[in-house]
Amino acid sequence: MIRGLAATGLLALALGGCAAAASMPGVGGTKDGPTPTPAPATPGRGEPPKEERSPEPRATAKATDEDVADRVVAVVNNDAITLGELQEAINDYRSQTRQETPVSNEFVQQFLTKMIEKRLQVQEAEREKITVDEAEVEEELAERIKKLGAPTREEFERALKAQGVTIDTIKKRFRDEMRVARVINRKVRLRISVTEAEINKYLDANRQKLETGLAYHARHVLIVPEGEPADAAWEAARIKAEMLRAQLLQGTGFAELAHRHSRDASAKDGGDLGTLKRGELAQDIEAQILSLEPGTVSKPYRSSLGYHIFRLESKETLEGEALTRAKAQIREILFREKYDARLEAWLKEIRQRAVIEVRL
Repeated sequence: MIRGLAATGLLALALGGCAAAASMPGVGGTKDGPTPTPAPATPGRGEPPKEERSPEPRATAKATDEDVADRVVAVVNNDAITLGELQEAINDYRSQTRQETPVSNEFVQQFLTKMIEKRLQVQEAEREKITVDEAEVEEELAERIKKLGAPTREEFERALKAQGVTIDTIKKRFRDEMRVARVINRKVRLRISVTEAEINKYLDANRQKLETGLAYHARHVLIVPEGEPADAAWEAARIKAEMLRAQLLQGTGFAELAHRHSRDASAKDGGDLGTLKRGELAQDIEAQILSLEPGTVSKPYRSSLGYHIFRLESKETLEGEALTRAKAQIREILFREKYDARLEAWLKEIRQRAVIEVRL
């Protein structure tokens, strides 16, 4: 145990905490230092000298592993958290997250704060008389062992023992987690509702953002200005783009014109840009495409590259299945916001009426 404590830096905290108590004001010493030992009184002249005796040998106090592990680091409503429990929980956490770096004092303090919060939640579950059967714990344990890929339960227990964690500690942790989940379900989750009006309000305010993931399919022709002077080249490109658009409106195939005239890389595919997600193209280009109705062709649009002609083949909108999916997503977002707010309020409530003493 001493080696395990030293490995995580907790032994130093334990012994340091015990030593610090002796130098605190009013506890075995003064503000500036330990209380001085009174000097022996000088015998009076009329008193016979007293026989001097050798001082009795004093037993040297030596902290054992058990003493260190049993040291109380926090009290939560008269429920003690010991250094041994803290160290075992940290060992378990480090084994699960595969952490090998030494833990800092700050990490230990943060971990203890989390343990205090969890202990408060377990106490609330006890107050609500929430229980978990042994069979439920065993089922959860079997599921965890299966996920970890341990061949047998015996192998799992040996691995725990090598890390300083007992199977009883794991089972207690599972039971506490299940009880906490149930009390949170009762005190928080079941008291939350999301209305259709709230969903529609969120939809109206965030429609553009929700449409970001929707797909569309478009084609494209790019006419690049060539030659000098530049002004004449740009004017010639514009006129050519207008002529091509007129041909498209008269029924000429878009793929044919793109293959013959476009200077974009998509020309070899008949100008086909494929299926795109909103947000993939430059904002100004995408705005031109999405302003179209499916099957229609845009007017020539000038960019820094040249003149563009777009044809929108199809696009998803927030209707039908897409709208149903969007509303389900909104419901989850609003539920999570309400859940987090209510959970924090509940945790604040149980913290305020708790008596907590930290001794680490």
